[in-house]
Amino acid sequence: MYPTTMGKAYANAKLSSARSCVGKTRPPLSDTDADLLQRFADAQLLERGLSSNTIAAYNSDLRSFLAALPIERSSLLGVSNSDVMAYLASRVDDGSSARSAARLLCALRRFYAWCVREGLMTDNPTALVRSPTIGRPLPKVLTESEVSALLVTPDITDDLGLRDRAMLEVLYACGLRVSELVGMTMDQINLQQGVVKIWGKGNKERLIPLGDVAGSWVDQYVKTVRPSLVRSRTDDLFLTRRGAAMTRQAFWHRIRAHGIQAGIRTQLSPHILRHAFATHLVNHDADLRVVQLLLGHSSLSTTQIYTHVARERLKVMHQLHHPRG
Repeated sequence: MYPTTMGKAYANAKLSSARSCVGKTRPPLSDTDADLLQRFADAQLLERGLSSNTIAAYNSDLRSFLAALPIERSSLLGVSNSDVMAYLASRVDDGSSARSAARLLCALRRFYAWCVREGLMTDNPTALVRSPTIGRPLPKVLTESEVSALLVTPDITDDLGLRDRAMLEVLYACGLRVSELVGMTMDQINLQQGVVKIWGKGNKERLIPLGDVAGSWVDQYVKTVRPSLVRSRTDDLFLTRRGAAMTRQAFWHRIRAHGIQAGIRTQLSPHILRHAFATHLVNHDADLRVVQLLLGHSSLSTTQIYTHVARERLKVMHQLHHPRG
């Protein structure tokens, strides 16, 4: 059971652990644990095809868990069910959200399931730990007029402005994740056929229509701007002034600056344009299965959130414009 409030046993366990650790400092990561984490990361990459960002997040969560263990726990392999429960309880006590706790538990579950499968442990210490119930918040979405205002913000007389315009057009036209956008290479986009080839989560491939408008901006960028940005041989599509591939962080700052310039009050992130892409398709009666394929969702239940967004939007419009709203 997940400890939404700490039971007496967990409180006593924490108190005992704290007393035993007084004056002690946990030694740095041992070679054994470092090797375990590396092997686990390799397995997630080779067997499950997880992204480097996801693997890095798992690694960080596991290191945090190890750092919080009592000193007498010499390795990640010496962990018990009560250790996991006490750790999650302490995180909740420290103010972590249920979503954050669920993410930590997911990392621990994957790691210890792998340990059992590899014969490194006989029992999974996370087996009886239940995930917290997480309410799914509706994503922040821009209106179509806000998207239009955002797209025309970059100064297309400037090389980087034209690049930004092309990136924003592709992001909205295709509903990409930011990592998919900044990681695009020249051979992933076919302007003649008007499609882009994307490898999403789990290295799953999907083909997405680009659209004439976005295609024309990419064509203009590739012909007039990209050649001046290239410093060495590279297949990356969107480049920085230094000739390197655009990073997630750099594009996040660019889109936020353009959002402020466009007068959009919502604090923008690239993912909000992905939400806008999906919501606007649903608003215009797109089939939900088609939206699922375009977004690269493995489950339709993930995509169904956008039907709720559309309904909430209809309620707001009704309240604003109906005489008895």
